[in-house]
Amino acid sequence: MDFPTHIVTVGGIIENNEGKILMVKHPVRGWEVPGGQVEVGETITDAFKREIKEETGIDIEVGNLTVVSSNIGIGIQYDGVSPIPTIVTFGFTGKAISGELTTSEESLEVAWVNRNEVLDLIDEDFTRDRTSYMLNYDGRVTYFVFSRNPYAIHGVQYLQ
Repeated sequence: MDFPTHIVTVGGIIENNEGKILMVKHPVRGWEVPGGQVEVGETITDAFKREIKEETGIDIEVGNLTVVSSNIGIGIQYDGVSPIPTIVTFGFTGKAISGELTTSEESLEVAWVNRNEVLDLIDEDFTRDRTSYMLNYDGRVTYFVFSRNPYAIHGVQYLQ
């Protein structure tokens, strides 16, 4: 029996004092909210803070868990052979507390964007949907299950 393998990732909506949202332009995926993979031995909130700092130069205070998503589709790694395991992503809110915007290898551009313009920047359907759930957080955590290629939502639940 094979043991299940999951990649755990984090990302989220970071606001500044003017209510603008922090966005990064990834070299492959385009515009998205910042985030990335949780490393071995790291908590998801520590990973969230680290990823934001690495990709944008901004230090944050973690807010609420807003969305959990499961990508249940099996994809293929960049090597063209190895499967990509199921990906579970935790989405949070956060508040910028210090730092200056900087780019990294994972962020070609970094910007503070008006809240009502965020979704218009995002090209990938699943990224837009996940970000929409985070932007529209109403106190309930959204759990949604999807697959890619072709993109399909397999279920949405709102958890108290």
